Amino acid sequence: MVNRGIRGATTVTGNEEAEILRETVVLLREIVERNDVIAEDICSVWITMTEDLDATFPARAIREMEGWEMVPLMCAVEIPVKGSLPQCIRLMVQVNTEKAQREIHHVYLNEARKLRPDLSQSKS
Repeated sequence: MVNRGIRGATTVTGNEEAEILRETVVLLREIVERNDVIAEDICSVWITMTEDLDATFPARAIREMEGWEMVPLMCAVEIPVKGSLPQCIRLMVQVNTEKAQREIHHVYLNEARKLRPDLSQSKS
């Protein structure tokens, strides 16, 4: 088994607690589903948000998911590069897996599809 990073990103339409929490869960569930992993296999989740989002900690949403209570989570502010995608939440999920790097499915939803169109899939 090796440790692999699975990238994901999404956007919200406003700096509102409920939307940030909801979209964080949607993104994480999509990463888990597309990569066929369970919480027990997750080493940690690194979460960043752009500076324009400060209504809540997105880790709150993950901690409330059944089975995710013991997964280490860390939130941080994304580097504020001029012209970067606003209102963006990013996840780096570190997972123990037998999968090769090419078998990992990164997930980009909503406006975050613009970040990596080469990796984005048709699901919204």
